[in-house]
Amino acid sequence: MVRRSGRRPGNQDTKQSILEAARQVFAERGFDKASIRAIAGEAQVDPALVHHYFGTKEKLFLASMNSPVDPAEIIPQALAGPRDEAGERLVRLILGVWDSPAGTAAVALIRSAMSNEWTARLMREFIVTQVLRRAVAELGIDEEEAPVRAALVATQVAGLAVVRYVLKVEPVASAPAEQLVAAIGPSVQRYLTEDLPGVF
Repeated sequence: MVRRSGRRPGNQDTKQSILEAARQVFAERGFDKASIRAIAGEAQVDPALVHHYFGTKEKLFLASMNSPVDPAEIIPQALAGPRDEAGERLVRLILGVWDSPAGTAAVALIRSAMSNEWTARLMREFIVTQVLRRAVAELGIDEEEAPVRAALVATQVAGLAVVRYVLKVEPVASAPAEQLVAAIGPSVQRYLTEDLPGVF
């Protein structure tokens, strides 16, 4: 029997090919400019197969990042409550994920991003589009201020990740999560909602 050339049939190898193609396209184009059609083309499959396996572009991105959680589900829950406590709740949420067994994949990505530009791009896209963009939207932050505020929050989040999980600088590496929430939360809160002299 002669195999037909053309697009791949649906199987486990196809699913893996889609994930590899997604990582490539997301890293090259960024989340916003990547499309299901472009990813399907890179993987040499029908776009319908991408939807079949992963549903939405957001779900495909999370799968390609091996994300232990879906920010669309947990960020609204974490930020529900008084606006002036959002910084603490966001830090608590992030530490809760990273400190859990499911957070091993996230920490591995952080380590890889430190030395691999391709992984760094994916990590940057994940933090900006899936975490910070959702956080500023939940808080109703002005659209013109949102990119700068999100980037400033990223300095705290990324710095905390590197110091606690990669460099393992004490006493931050072994500090109880709530101690870090109390120490870092106010800085994140300032970046999220308070006046930033010289910026706004």
